[in-house]
Amino acid sequence: MKTLVFTGGHHTGALEVAKRLQNDGWHIVWFGHRHSLWGENADSGEYREVTAAGVPFIDLKAGKFYRTFHPLKLIRIPYGFFQALLQLLLLRPNGIVSFGGYLAVPTVIAGWLLGIPAITHEQTVVAGWANKLICLFARKIAVTWSQSASNYPKSKVIFTGLPLRAEVKKIRNKKLEIRNSIYVTGGKQGAHVINVAVFAALPQLLKKYTVIHQTGFADLPHALEIKDPHYQAFDFSSPYAISALAQAEVIVGRSGAHTTYELAFLGKKSVLIPISTASHNEQYLNAKLLVDSGAAIILPQSQLTSQSLIAAIASAQKLSPHKLNLTYDATDKLVQLIKQQFS
Repeated sequence: MKTLVFTGGHHTGALEVAKRLQNDGWHIVWFGHRHSLWGENADSGEYREVTAAGVPFIDLKAGKFYRTFHPLKLIRIPYGFFQALLQLLLLRPNGIVSFGGYLAVPTVIAGWLLGIPAITHEQTVVAGWANKLICLFARKIAVTWSQSASNYPKSKVIFTGLPLRAEVKKIRNKKLEIRNSIYVTGGKQGAHVINVAVFAALPQLLKKYTVIHQTGFADLPHALEIKDPHYQAFDFSSPYAISALAQAEVIVGRSGAHTTYELAFLGKKSVLIPISTASHNEQYLNAKLLVDSGAAIILPQSQLTSQSLIAAIASAQKLSPHKLNLTYDATDKLVQLIKQQFS
């Protein structure tokens, strides 16, 4: 049985590929972070979803250079490298599949020193710091957007698109049953700053809209105290998340790689609030792709208030999105690439 190590910062699409390979008889081991934030005890969404799929999980204690000043966090950089090196020595995998991010850097470099080949996948329009370094050691760089191909050596680049969740593919043509429905999501951990604006805007929003609110774990207790027939709140792990995405007329949220790709795939109207501190301003550039297709309004976080949110939602309702030229079989393409490189 062939063994692969999966690692990286964007696990949603990576897990779709890993599950497909697992079904084909490959042994997958995941290098990830069990806790999302420094000092946090709760299990990350990555850990919960990966282990739920039956994939062995190794908690890699790696650090990053980017905007890191805490000395204990900086110590994690060499520690993460030697931890990855030891685990790879023990596993001796046939290859490493990276999905970018700081956890992938020590894994790919340690693998290169051990003669273990790697490929990496770039989710965003720009080239992240991690993949800029990883591409020096990787055999192939799979890209989501054709615009990002120029950031990497031409001989290594393969255009694949972004792997979509199977459940998202199923709801693409689902008819709206609830009119004026707004789905607010801050990603797996939630987004407190967005939640605060939503809570303040609810008295006005609920006069016109049904608001479905994925709060994340921290703000859920407050959200559950709100009793209104036109308001529903839950955590990301709730089974209602997909149906909320299907039924919403307008989505309010961040503009991470998977969020923007899924919204483009579904043809949804959206209000996107990019994380201003994201590397290379990647969330703004992701959102700009949807704005250019007539599908989104960008609301900068610095301008986010209850009133600006209400106005942005009203503007988004009037949008007329046109289709982007997306690839929807990225999982198939990446599985084929992996089998070609590591069989």
